[in-house]
Amino acid sequence: MDFDEITRILEMMREHELSEFELERDNVKLRIRKHAAHPVAPHVHPPAAPAAAPSMPAVPPAAPPALTPAEEDVELVIVKSPIVGTFFRAPEPGARPFAEEGDRVKKGQVLCIIEAMKLMNEINAEVDGEVIKVYVENGQAVQYGERLFAIRPNHV
Repeated sequence: MDFDEITRILEMMREHELSEFELERDNVKLRIRKHAAHPVAPHVHPPAAPAAAPSMPAVPPAAPPALTPAEEDVELVIVKSPIVGTFFRAPEPGARPFAEEGDRVKKGQVLCIIEAMKLMNEINAEVDGEVIKVYVENGQAVQYGERLFAIRPNHV
């Protein structure tokens, strides 16, 4: 992976307003995460032989989500839509939502359903923790990479 490829990835992240990107190829793992208070910082895990990582230009931070100051200090896991479709918070109309703000969730627990092409796709929690924010309203169309939930992970 060279500097031009990384630059193209950063441009793609800016263009699609992504806050995190991960790529694994040829024993090289590249993870770029954008925080509201910090510029994008690539995390390159080279193969067994050490290699120098190119210096990266600073990228302007994204606008922070509407969270309280206490929540902004905590690293949150943002669950994003893996597909384009319609967001549903409950298994059927009138049922209790899978997850609401303040609920404790377990890794693998269903948070919502996204309907795409008449298929119902369950979106699961990536970590154990507390749902801090639900970004999408029930029945709303979502795009690939759009924020769905913010989860404050449990600390071990």
